[in-house]
Amino acid sequence: MESFITFLAGASHGLTSVIVGQPLDTVKTRMQAMPSESQSNSFAVARRVVEKEGIRGLYRGGLPIFIGGSLMRSAQFGVSGTVKSKLDESPLPHFASVVIAGVAGGIGRGIVEIPADFLKIRKQVEHSWSMKEVMNGAGITLGRNAVLFAAFVVYVDLAKQACQVGYVPAALMDDTRRNLSPFAKGAICANLAWLTVWPADVVKSMRQSGNYDGNTSSLSLLRDNIKNGRVFRG
Repeated sequence: MESFITFLAGASHGLTSVIVGQPLDTVKTRMQAMPSESQSNSFAVARRVVEKEGIRGLYRGGLPIFIGGSLMRSAQFGVSGTVKSKLDESPLPHFASVVIAGVAGGIGRGIVEIPADFLKIRKQVEHSWSMKEVMNGAGITLGRNAVLFAAFVVYVDLAKQACQVGYVPAALMDDTRRNLSPFAKGAICANLAWLTVWPADVVKSMRQSGNYDGNTSSLSLLRDNIKNGRVFRG
């Protein structure tokens, strides 16, 4: 029964994420990975999708994320928690343990996320795909996730320390006054972590979209994005 409840909670989270976030993600992906939308703002991209396909068009690629969502979270926090518990028994400094556990969690999630995100992006940019392409962008996805979740746990740890020494307003802390509230933790730490890896996310979308030369390296795409001001596109 407990396993069923856990699965149901994960499925509910996945469904909620798709309902709330998929329209914004579709706009983001098209801005990042469709050459025809490379100069368009988010409102123009959303308007064109709705005019062509209706609201349903904004939910392109939602099914792979709904199916894989609970598995991604389980992989992320399961791997991170396991690694952290092992490292806590080692002589490693606390900060190093936090970073390594975050990297491990990001890689664990990335292994599940690579095919799900590939299918999502191909649907969002309306590009055909084949099985041999499913692992396109695997390296940049794992790299992005490793840094993303390492950054997240570092920001959470720093926020906890800031709360304990009185640098954080009480309105942002939980009842213990020793950590951020769940809402503040998500709003502040998660967004800072995403901002940290956004340039890599743009490159990942480009690599997985099929709209750019597959022989071009991620580093070359990043250099081109820097040159053309697309580092924080979307």
